[in-house]
Amino acid sequence: MCPAQLSRVTDDLVDFTKRSFAHDGVARAVFEKGDGPAVLVMHEVPGITPEVADFARRVAMEGYRVSMPVLFGTPGAPFSYAATMREVARACVSREFHVLALRQQSPITDWLRALLRDLHRRQGGRGVGAVGMCLTGNFALALMVEPALMAPVLSQPSLPFGCSPWHRRDLHVDDDVLAVVKKRAASDCPVLGLRFRSDPMVPSPRFERLHAELGDGFIDVSLCLRGHPTTNPVPHSVVSAELREDLPNHPTNRALQAIFSLFDRQLRAPRESG
Repeated sequence: MCPAQLSRVTDDLVDFTKRSFAHDGVARAVFEKGDGPAVLVMHEVPGITPEVADFARRVAMEGYRVSMPVLFGTPGAPFSYAATMREVARACVSREFHVLALRQQSPITDWLRALLRDLHRRQGGRGVGAVGMCLTGNFALALMVEPALMAPVLSQPSLPFGCSPWHRRDLHVDDDVLAVVKKRAASDCPVLGLRFRSDPMVPSPRFERLHAELGDGFIDVSLCLRGHPTTNPVPHSVVSAELREDLPNHPTNRALQAIFSLFDRQLRAPRESG
């Protein structure tokens, strides 16, 4: 994706297939594209914007089967601050999202775990990749209790909202899940984290906590945009709104390549020697 400005045109998503996935009485639309190992893309607020859809297309171009469930918002609608504030407000009162709770994951991650299992059954292979963004940024940690998840990516993980020093260090998972995350990160499932250093929504104590808990199992890609063009006054969306593949030296390209490197290493079958 290479636009200098956010799209103001609705993306009709006609190049994606659309299906419904239901679990525990809740059905959601899922947009899918590509072929290969499965990758779950959990969109940011306010929804599947054209920029998020373009990121999914980029992942599909690399040889993966991308699945984007509709978690909130209007699929394909352009970004707006009004829509963002509306969806954040809805998340704050929703039973599915715990935006301020300490040491517990959002209930919607149970539904996402079921979808992840379904994706692995459909695509097979070594496992599934998962990318969370902003409000969903830490969800990939909660999904690590599923053995099928092999490549978790936390892009600008913003929950819980940093209203206190404890919130700014919290990882949005309970203690039992964190124990699984630590065990897996130390063995077969490293965690990739992406953020802009200047982003107040992703405070540095959160990444410091990830380093402390996961050690070498945490891959930290914290980017400085000083001297580089940005889309927003306060850059936030690492691989969607701010991604600039048209500028080879733009820092966001390092984040994109880190994702593909993790996916290639964790999701593809090892090449046979000789």
